[in-house]
Amino acid sequence: MAILVALGSVLATAVGGIVALRSRDRLHLILGFSAGVLLGVIAFDLVPEVAEVAGQTGVNMRWYMIAFAAGFLLLHVLERAVAMHHAHEQEYAGHRHAPSLGVVSALALAAHSFMDGFAIGVGFQASTMIGALVATAVIAHDFCDGLNTVSVMRIHGAERRPAQAMLALDAIAPLLGATTAFFIHVPDAALGGYLAFFAGFLLYIATGDILPEAHTLHPSRMTLGATVLGTAAIGAVVAVMG
Repeated sequence: MAILVALGSVLATAVGGIVALRSRDRLHLILGFSAGVLLGVIAFDLVPEVAEVAGQTGVNMRWYMIAFAAGFLLLHVLERAVAMHHAHEQEYAGHRHAPSLGVVSALALAAHSFMDGFAIGVGFQASTMIGALVATAVIAHDFCDGLNTVSVMRIHGAERRPAQAMLALDAIAPLLGATTAFFIHVPDAALGGYLAFFAGFLLYIATGDILPEAHTLHPSRMTLGATVLGTAAIGAVVAVMG
């Protein structure tokens, strides 16, 4: 049952990526919306989940916040290592990105999609009701996962085929995660650390990569509005499903 439900997540991710691939003229709005979605996922989904795990396991929240900072700093260090920025920090007009970092970012998003699928599998092991609720929440935001995967590849200079390849990986990841859930048990304490680390990683992608690029391509109030809309959309999804 979990694997069948995970197929809905695969479809939602693929559709989101296709929208990003075909909307070149509106890319600044898509990027702005993507950044808002990532911020919403961090604020309304990942961080509250980490806090809940900390309360359940007795792990000091400070350790999870260290993991959060480590996720943010790791991507920053990788950016420096591959000399991603060739312009001055304040000169976004000449901003160019190394394709390798786009792949790293997209792989991180695929890893998150894998964990989404894993969560679906674990939910169905607990009960059909819990599995269905988890699956509904995952499918609701996997459209944006596909959109974000293509966006981070595009802003790092990737051609259409590499972006499509990473989209395919991100789309199939939930199905692989749901399958893996039947064979692997992840301790709650370790899962909290992963979620915190990934939240920091996403924060850098949103604020260090996507938002500056969105405003470089077409600085406007509409781009800002798209960011606010993306954040609010995830807040609404979490509120309804929570």
